[in-house]
Amino acid sequence: MPTSVQRINAWSSPRNISTALMYAFRQRADTTVVDEPLYAHFLKHGQTKVVHPGASAILGSQLNNGEEVVKQVLMGPSSTPVVFFKQMTHHLVDMDESFLQHMDNIMLIRDPRAIIASYAKVIPNPGIDDIGVEQQYYLFQKLQAMGTLRAVVDARQLLLDPPGVLRQLCERLGLAFDEGMLQWHPGPRPEDGVWASYWYSRVHTSTGFQAYEERTYELPPKLEALAKSCTPYYHTLFEVALKAGSV
Repeated sequence: MPTSVQRINAWSSPRNISTALMYAFRQRADTTVVDEPLYAHFLKHGQTKVVHPGASAILGSQLNNGEEVVKQVLMGPSSTPVVFFKQMTHHLVDMDESFLQHMDNIMLIRDPRAIIASYAKVIPNPGIDDIGVEQQYYLFQKLQAMGTLRAVVDARQLLLDPPGVLRQLCERLGLAFDEGMLQWHPGPRPEDGVWASYWYSRVHTSTGFQAYEERTYELPPKLEALAKSCTPYYHTLFEVALKAGSV
């Protein structure tokens, strides 16, 4: 067991490239990864009205109490000196957030229109509590005040320049950049949550970060209004995000 452990939370919106980022960190010999440890807690304590596929299996696969997740998982023992926790920002509900002061935190953001268009293919008619963008804005403010926010990563910027943005991210985290983070074998991973079959089909065919493709998204009026309400939050975070091509 390492004498000290660096614990990294990657706070993401859903339908982002968070699983690919988790796979990238999994390639590091010094790092263990954990997939969405607060998902069951969110399903039990959150206010969402949507039905999540595989909910009963998720509740049966994880601790349902966030405080126990913090004690046993987030701050629990580790066999490696670094642990990377892929987290959904909207899973952070009804919890004592003081543990955030003892961890390194990064945020993974994406254009709300892209998030909503993708999310609605699996769960129709999401609300603002389901896509995490507003929560990211308020968590961003808290983490800045705590002094534990290390970086904001934008999905588009990362896909435009994976080695450049990952190198900047590792520097912000005090880690040496590992070229192995750029590639992985296709297929599922032992660390995948039990929800992987519903959400991870595309990343399971990947061998690295996919090249960015510019797209336009047509949304129905209700979801268009949701995207519009989330856009100012996203723009605020994007201003401080790591940029492609930066030294």
